[in-house]
Amino acid sequence: MVKAVVFDMDGLLLDTEKLLIKFWIQASNEAGFPMTRETALRLRSLHRSFAIPLLKETFGESFDYLKIRSRRMELMSGYLSENPLELKKGATELLEFLRESGIPAAVCTATDIDRASDYLKRAGIYGFFTDIVCAAHVKKGKPEPDIYLYCAEKLGMKPSSCIALEDSPNGVKSAASAGFKTIMIPDLSEPDDELMRLIYAKAESLSEVIGIIKDLT
Repeated sequence: MVKAVVFDMDGLLLDTEKLLIKFWIQASNEAGFPMTRETALRLRSLHRSFAIPLLKETFGESFDYLKIRSRRMELMSGYLSENPLELKKGATELLEFLRESGIPAAVCTATDIDRASDYLKRAGIYGFFTDIVCAAHVKKGKPEPDIYLYCAEKLGMKPSSCIALEDSPNGVKSAASAGFKTIMIPDLSEPDDELMRLIYAKAESLSEVIGIIKDLT
């Protein structure tokens, strides 16, 4: 039986991952580091303790992660001040189903708590969630399992009784290694053979997750 469903946010609930990729590339290039889309994709849900070594290995020790990340956040903020946040297909449908079924929903995201709360409020779905857990709450963020283990602890449930919904490789690895039944809803890339071995199921949209949950209850 499914006791709770835990959602990633960017690229899973909100169609923001494409923007993060775009602005990582723009901010990096402005600083003189020609970041490719492939490198930017590797940053999805990746905690800074892993992202910084990756980027310094790619571009050299002069890559100023904090400065470039700050510029990326500035670009993102400017875009969202003029454009609405877009929900991913089936998000509201799934959240309403969970509420009607009495299944708690939580968010487990690399985004900081203030921005995550703001984004979810602006998207009109903040009230669906009992908890929001961010990378700052644990020592090691995604792809390590800590954030999902902490989320399960906050929910008061065993990881094996919970479903995790993720769109990116780092998120899938984090949830699966924590013992969650992990469903991948791909956003910018499809799962490779390694990820297919880690996930419980793959869905094309959040609305498809409803049928998977019904089969488990």
